Amino acid sequence: MLNHTTVTEFLLFGFPSLHHQEHLMAIVLLILYLVILGGNLLVISFVLAERDLYRPMYFFLCNLSCLEIFIATSIILKAIGKLLMGSKAISYPGCLTQCYFYSLLGCIGFVLLAVMSYDRYVAICHPLQYPMLMSSQLCLQLLLGSWAADFLATTVSTVLGTPFCNANHINHFFCDSALLIKLSCAETQTVELITFVVSSIVLLGSLSMTAVFYLYIINTILRLPSASSRHKTFSTSSSHFSIIILGYGSCIFIYVQPSSHHISYNKAVALLNTVVTPLMSLFIFRLR
Repeated sequence: MLNHTTVTEFLLFGFPSLHHQEHLMAIVLLILYLVILGGNLLVISFVLAERDLYRPMYFFLCNLSCLEIFIATSIILKAIGKLLMGSKAISYPGCLTQCYFYSLLGCIGFVLLAVMSYDRYVAICHPLQYPMLMSSQLCLQLLLGSWAADFLATTVSTVLGTPFCNANHINHFFCDSALLIKLSCAETQTVELITFVVSSIVLLGSLSMTAVFYLYIINTILRLPSASSRHKTFSTSSSHFSIIILGYGSCIFIYVQPSSHHISYNKAVALLNTVVTPLMSLFIFRLR
Protein backbone atom coordinates (compact mmCIF):
# COMPACT_ATOMS: atom_id res chain seq x y z
CA MET A 1 0.00 0.00 0.00
CA LEU A 2 1.33 3.44 -0.95
CA ASN A 3 1.31 6.16 1.70
CA HIS A 4 -0.46 9.01 -0.15
CA THR A 5 -0.54 12.62 1.04
CA THR A 6 -3.74 14.52 0.31
CA VAL A 7 -3.18 17.61 -1.83
CA THR A 8 -4.12 20.94 -0.19
CA GLU A 9 -2.73 23.24 -2.89
CA PHE A 10 -1.48 23.19 -6.48
CA LEU A 11 1.58 24.82 -8.04
CA LEU A 12 1.12 26.61 -11.35
CA PHE A 13 4.28 26.64 -13.50
CA GLY A 14 3.05 29.43 -15.78
CA PHE A 15 5.71 30.38 -18.34
CA PRO A 16 9.12 29.17 -17.06
CA SER A 17 10.94 30.64 -20.09
CA LEU A 18 9.82 34.13 -18.98
CA HIS A 19 10.94 33.70 -15.39
CA HIS A 20 13.13 36.82 -15.40
CA GLN A 21 10.46 38.97 -17.07
CA GLU A 22 7.58 38.12 -14.72
CA HIS A 23 7.01 41.70 -13.56
CA LEU A 24 7.06 42.99 -17.14
CA MET A 25 4.59 40.31 -18.18
CA ALA A 26 2.37 41.20 -15.21
CA ILE A 27 2.32 44.86 -16.29
CA VAL A 28 1.43 43.91 -19.89
CA LEU A 29 -1.35 41.59 -18.70
CA LEU A 30 -2.65 44.27 -16.34
CA ILE A 31 -2.85 46.82 -19.17
CA LEU A 32 -4.66 44.31 -21.40
CA TYR A 33 -7.02 43.40 -18.57
CA LEU A 34 -7.88 47.05 -17.95
CA VAL A 35 -8.56 47.54 -21.68
CA ILE A 36 -10.86 44.48 -21.72
CA LEU A 37 -12.62 45.61 -18.53
CA GLY A 38 -12.98 49.27 -19.55
CA GLY A 39 -14.00 48.54 -23.14
CA ASN A 40 -16.69 46.04 -22.19
CA LEU A 41 -18.05 48.29 -19.44
CA LEU A 42 -18.19 51.07 -22.04
CA VAL A 43 -20.21 48.88 -24.40
CA ILE A 44 -22.63 47.91 -21.61
CA SER A 45 -23.00 51.57 -20.59
CA PHE A 46 -23.73 52.65 -24.17
CA VAL A 47 -26.43 50.03 -24.63
CA LEU A 48 -28.08 50.82 -21.29
CA ALA A 49 -27.99 54.57 -21.92
CA GLU A 50 -29.28 54.57 -25.52
CA ARG A 51 -32.86 53.36 -25.91
CA ASP A 52 -32.40 52.89 -29.67
CA LEU A 53 -30.06 50.02 -28.82
CA TYR A 54 -32.71 48.10 -26.88
CA ARG A 55 -32.70 45.37 -29.52
CA PRO A 56 -31.87 41.63 -29.43
CA MET A 57 -28.42 41.93 -31.02
CA TYR A 58 -27.26 44.51 -28.47
CA PHE A 59 -28.88 42.56 -25.63
CA PHE A 60 -26.73 39.54 -26.53
CA LEU A 61 -23.67 41.77 -27.03
CA CYS A 62 -24.05 43.05 -23.46
CA ASN A 63 -24.23 39.51 -22.13
CA LEU A 64 -21.16 38.53 -24.13
CA SER A 65 -19.33 41.54 -22.66
CA CYS A 66 -20.30 40.43 -19.15
CA LEU A 67 -19.01 36.92 -19.85
CA GLU A 68 -15.65 38.18 -21.05
CA ILE A 69 -15.29 40.43 -18.01
CA PHE A 70 -15.91 37.43 -15.74
CA ILE A 71 -13.49 35.18 -17.67
CA ALA A 72 -10.75 37.84 -17.72
CA THR A 73 -11.20 38.49 -14.00
CA SER A 74 -11.08 34.79 -13.03
CA ILE A 75 -8.04 33.96 -15.21
CA ILE A 76 -5.97 37.06 -16.04
CA LEU A 77 -6.34 38.86 -12.69
CA LYS A 78 -5.29 35.73 -10.79
CA ALA A 79 -2.28 35.26 -13.09
CA ILE A 80 -1.23 38.89 -12.57
CA GLY A 81 -1.30 38.43 -8.81
CA LYS A 82 0.85 35.30 -9.03
CA LEU A 83 3.39 37.04 -11.29
CA LEU A 84 3.69 40.11 -9.04
CA MET A 85 4.01 38.12 -5.82
CA GLY A 86 6.29 35.50 -7.36
CA SER A 87 4.05 32.77 -5.96
CA LYS A 88 3.01 29.67 -7.86
CA ALA A 89 0.69 28.23 -5.21
CA ILE A 90 -3.08 28.18 -5.47
CA SER A 91 -5.32 26.56 -2.88
CA TYR A 92 -7.22 23.37 -3.62
CA PRO A 93 -10.69 25.05 -3.39
CA GLY A 94 -9.40 28.06 -5.36
CA CYS A 95 -8.08 25.84 -8.15
CA LEU A 96 -11.31 23.85 -8.46
CA THR A 97 -13.38 27.06 -8.36
CA GLN A 98 -11.29 28.65 -11.12
CA CYS A 99 -11.54 25.48 -13.21
CA TYR A 100 -15.32 25.32 -12.75
CA PHE A 101 -16.04 28.93 -13.65
CA TYR A 102 -13.66 28.88 -16.63
CA SER A 103 -15.47 25.82 -18.02
CA LEU A 104 -18.92 27.22 -17.22
CA LEU A 105 -18.33 30.68 -18.72
CA GLY A 106 -16.60 29.19 -21.76
CA CYS A 107 -19.55 26.88 -22.46
CA ILE A 108 -22.03 29.72 -22.04
CA GLY A 109 -19.96 31.83 -24.45
CA PHE A 110 -20.15 29.17 -27.17
CA VAL A 111 -23.90 28.71 -26.78
CA LEU A 112 -24.35 32.49 -26.77
CA LEU A 113 -22.45 32.73 -30.08
CA ALA A 114 -24.84 30.13 -31.52
CA VAL A 115 -27.83 32.15 -30.24
CA MET A 116 -26.39 35.29 -31.85
CA SER A 117 -25.99 33.35 -35.10
CA TYR A 118 -29.71 32.56 -34.94
CA ASP A 119 -30.39 36.27 -34.40
CA ARG A 120 -28.36 37.13 -37.54
CA TYR A 121 -30.13 34.35 -39.45
CA VAL A 122 -33.58 35.72 -38.61
CA ALA A 123 -32.53 39.33 -39.32
CA ILE A 124 -31.09 38.51 -42.77
CA CYS A 125 -33.24 35.61 -43.97
CA HIS A 126 -36.58 36.67 -42.45
CA PRO A 127 -36.35 40.45 -41.94
CA LEU A 128 -40.10 41.10 -42.06
CA GLN A 129 -40.74 38.55 -39.30
CA TYR A 130 -37.77 39.63 -37.16
CA PRO A 131 -39.74 41.67 -34.54
CA MET A 132 -42.12 38.76 -34.00
CA LEU A 133 -39.56 35.93 -34.04
CA MET A 134 -37.01 37.72 -31.83
CA SER A 135 -39.28 39.07 -29.12
CA SER A 136 -37.85 40.25 -25.81
CA GLN A 137 -39.43 37.27 -24.07
CA LEU A 138 -37.75 34.81 -26.47
CA CYS A 139 -34.37 36.56 -26.04
CA LEU A 140 -34.61 36.22 -22.27
CA GLN A 141 -35.63 32.57 -22.58
CA LEU A 142 -32.70 31.83 -24.90
CA LEU A 143 -30.28 33.49 -22.47
CA LEU A 144 -31.64 31.73 -19.38
CA GLY A 145 -31.74 28.44 -21.27
CA SER A 146 -28.07 28.85 -22.21
CA TRP A 147 -27.09 29.49 -18.60
CA ALA A 148 -29.19 26.64 -17.23
CA ALA A 149 -28.02 24.02 -19.75
CA ASP A 150 -24.34 24.91 -19.39
CA PHE A 151 -24.61 25.14 -15.60
CA LEU A 152 -26.05 21.62 -15.50
CA ALA A 153 -23.48 20.22 -17.95
CA THR A 154 -20.49 21.80 -16.17
CA THR A 155 -21.75 20.80 -12.72
CA VAL A 156 -22.17 17.16 -13.76
CA SER A 157 -18.58 16.92 -15.00
CA THR A 158 -17.23 18.76 -11.93
CA VAL A 159 -19.13 16.69 -9.35
CA LEU A 160 -17.52 13.61 -10.84
CA GLY A 161 -14.11 14.93 -9.78
CA THR A 162 -11.55 12.53 -8.34
CA PRO A 163 -9.18 12.80 -5.35
CA PHE A 164 -5.64 14.17 -5.78
CA CYS A 165 -2.66 12.66 -4.01
CA ASN A 166 1.04 13.68 -4.01
CA ALA A 167 1.28 15.22 -7.50
CA ASN A 168 0.25 18.87 -7.47
CA HIS A 169 2.31 20.52 -10.25
CA ILE A 170 0.27 22.01 -13.11
CA ASN A 171 2.22 23.07 -16.19
CA HIS A 172 -0.10 25.97 -16.99
CA PHE A 173 -0.88 29.52 -15.86
CA PHE A 174 -4.36 28.60 -14.59
CA CYS A 175 -6.23 25.50 -13.42
CA ASP A 176 -7.38 23.58 -16.47
CA SER A 177 -9.69 20.56 -16.12
CA ALA A 178 -7.77 18.42 -18.64
CA LEU A 179 -4.55 18.78 -16.65
CA LEU A 180 -6.26 18.34 -13.28
CA ILE A 181 -7.67 14.98 -14.35
CA LYS A 182 -4.15 13.77 -15.17
CA LEU A 183 -3.05 14.51 -11.56
CA SER A 184 -5.71 12.30 -10.00
CA CYS A 185 -4.59 9.29 -7.97
CA ALA A 186 -7.76 7.36 -8.79
CA GLU A 187 -9.18 5.77 -11.93
CA THR A 188 -10.15 8.59 -14.29
CA GLN A 189 -11.38 6.76 -17.38
CA THR A 190 -15.08 7.27 -16.52
CA VAL A 191 -14.52 10.94 -15.60
CA GLU A 192 -12.59 11.58 -18.81
CA LEU A 193 -15.30 9.89 -20.89
CA ILE A 194 -18.14 11.87 -19.32
CA THR A 195 -16.17 15.14 -19.54
CA PHE A 196 -15.41 14.42 -23.21
CA VAL A 197 -19.07 13.67 -23.99
CA VAL A 198 -20.34 16.80 -22.20
CA SER A 199 -17.71 19.01 -23.85
CA SER A 200 -18.41 17.54 -27.28
CA ILE A 201 -22.15 18.10 -26.96
CA VAL A 202 -21.66 21.76 -25.98
CA LEU A 203 -18.83 22.55 -28.41
CA LEU A 204 -19.88 20.56 -31.47
CA GLY A 205 -23.60 21.13 -30.88
CA SER A 206 -23.26 24.92 -30.79
CA LEU A 207 -20.77 24.85 -33.69
CA SER A 208 -23.16 22.77 -35.82
CA MET A 209 -26.04 25.15 -35.14
CA THR A 210 -23.83 28.14 -35.99
CA ALA A 211 -22.64 26.50 -39.21
CA VAL A 212 -26.21 25.73 -40.34
CA PHE A 213 -27.39 29.28 -39.66
CA TYR A 214 -24.46 30.77 -41.56
CA LEU A 215 -25.03 28.48 -44.54
CA TYR A 216 -28.53 29.93 -44.79
CA ILE A 217 -27.16 33.46 -44.29
CA ILE A 218 -24.53 33.09 -47.03
CA ASN A 219 -27.08 31.56 -49.39
CA THR A 220 -29.46 34.50 -48.80
CA ILE A 221 -26.67 37.06 -49.30
CA LEU A 222 -25.57 35.50 -52.59
CA ARG A 223 -29.13 35.75 -53.93
CA LEU A 224 -29.38 39.51 -53.33
CA PRO A 225 -29.72 41.40 -56.64
CA SER A 226 -27.12 44.18 -56.23
CA ALA A 227 -23.45 44.01 -55.24
CA SER A 228 -23.84 46.90 -52.78
CA SER A 229 -26.65 45.07 -50.97
CA ARG A 230 -24.57 41.91 -50.75
CA HIS A 231 -21.56 43.83 -49.40
CA LYS A 232 -23.65 45.73 -46.83
CA THR A 233 -25.44 42.62 -45.60
CA PHE A 234 -22.25 40.57 -45.43
CA SER A 235 -20.47 43.29 -43.44
CA THR A 236 -23.10 43.06 -40.68
CA SER A 237 -22.16 39.41 -40.05
CA SER A 238 -18.46 39.28 -40.96
CA SER A 239 -17.22 40.53 -37.57
CA HIS A 240 -19.38 38.01 -35.72
CA PHE A 241 -18.14 35.25 -38.02
CA SER A 242 -14.47 36.16 -37.38
CA ILE A 243 -14.98 35.89 -33.60
CA ILE A 244 -16.61 32.49 -34.09
CA ILE A 245 -13.54 31.26 -36.02
CA LEU A 246 -11.16 32.55 -33.32
CA GLY A 247 -13.14 31.13 -30.42
CA TYR A 248 -13.87 27.67 -31.81
CA GLY A 249 -10.50 27.36 -33.54
CA SER A 250 -8.47 27.97 -30.38
CA CYS A 251 -10.55 25.57 -28.27
CA ILE A 252 -10.46 22.81 -30.88
CA PHE A 253 -6.66 23.25 -31.12
CA ILE A 254 -6.29 22.86 -27.34
CA TYR A 255 -8.67 20.01 -26.61
CA VAL A 256 -8.56 17.86 -29.75
CA GLN A 257 -4.80 17.36 -30.01
CA PRO A 258 -2.79 15.37 -27.39
CA SER A 259 -1.98 18.04 -24.82
CA SER A 260 0.95 16.20 -23.30
CA HIS A 261 3.01 16.60 -26.47
CA HIS A 262 2.26 20.26 -27.12
CA ILE A 263 1.81 21.81 -23.68
CA SER A 264 3.78 24.97 -24.54
CA TYR A 265 1.59 25.53 -27.62
CA ASN A 266 -1.52 24.91 -25.53
CA LYS A 267 -0.49 27.59 -23.04
CA ALA A 268 0.13 30.06 -25.85
CA VAL A 269 -3.25 29.29 -27.43
CA ALA A 270 -4.96 29.48 -24.01
CA LEU A 271 -3.39 32.93 -23.57
CA LEU A 272 -4.71 33.84 -27.03
CA ASN A 273 -8.17 32.58 -26.04
CA THR A 274 -8.33 34.44 -22.70
CA VAL A 275 -6.57 37.70 -23.67
CA VAL A 276 -6.20 38.30 -27.42
CA THR A 277 -9.62 36.98 -28.52
CA PRO A 278 -11.54 39.17 -26.02
CA LEU A 279 -9.51 42.19 -27.20
CA MET A 280 -10.20 41.47 -30.87
CA SER A 281 -13.83 40.72 -30.10
CA LEU A 282 -14.10 44.06 -28.31
CA PHE A 283 -12.68 46.17 -31.13
CA ILE A 284 -13.81 44.43 -34.33
CA PHE A 285 -17.16 43.21 -33.07
CA ARG A 286 -18.77 45.10 -30.18
CA LEU A 287 -17.36 48.62 -30.48
CA ARG A 288 -17.88 48.49 -34.25
